[in-house]
Amino acid sequence: MSTVKKADAGAVAAELPPIVHTAATLWLVAIAAGVFETVLMVVSLLAEGAALGDLLPGVGFRLAVFAGAIFLALRLRRGQNWARWTLAGTLGVLGTLSLVMEPVQWLLNGGSIAEVVAGADALWWVFATSRTLHVVAVLGAVTLMFQPRANAYFRSARDRRASA
Repeated sequence: MSTVKKADAGAVAAELPPIVHTAATLWLVAIAAGVFETVLMVVSLLAEGAALGDLLPGVGFRLAVFAGAIFLALRLRRGQNWARWTLAGTLGVLGTLSLVMEPVQWLLNGGSIAEVVAGADALWWVFATSRTLHVVAVLGAVTLMFQPRANAYFRSARDRRASA
């Protein structure tokens, strides 16, 4: 197995397997989709007359989550198993629930997909496409992070750190 230079003491001196690289990339895609959805939401709410000051706490929270997710995705690439489990638990489970809970509740309360689609404008379609990409990227990343080759990478990273 080839090696790469250590960037710092926590770096893993092993080649990043494609499956972990893809998982980290999918996390970055999900983050980008989340940023895009936030921009769409803010622009839409401002166009409806919302005060920017009222939106700032929510935007600030989202920016903190995005920054944390980027940090975790980069640590994932380095074989940090804690980052993998943190991403899986926080964004993989809780984040996904936050993305799908409102639409699921709406459907359970009798919402009609056919009616929404029939009345959808371009902004709705852009948002729906981004949200779909967002959820698929998260589910794909979580799935890839726990494949056998990824498990071996995280195990070997742990073993290398322990022997260093």
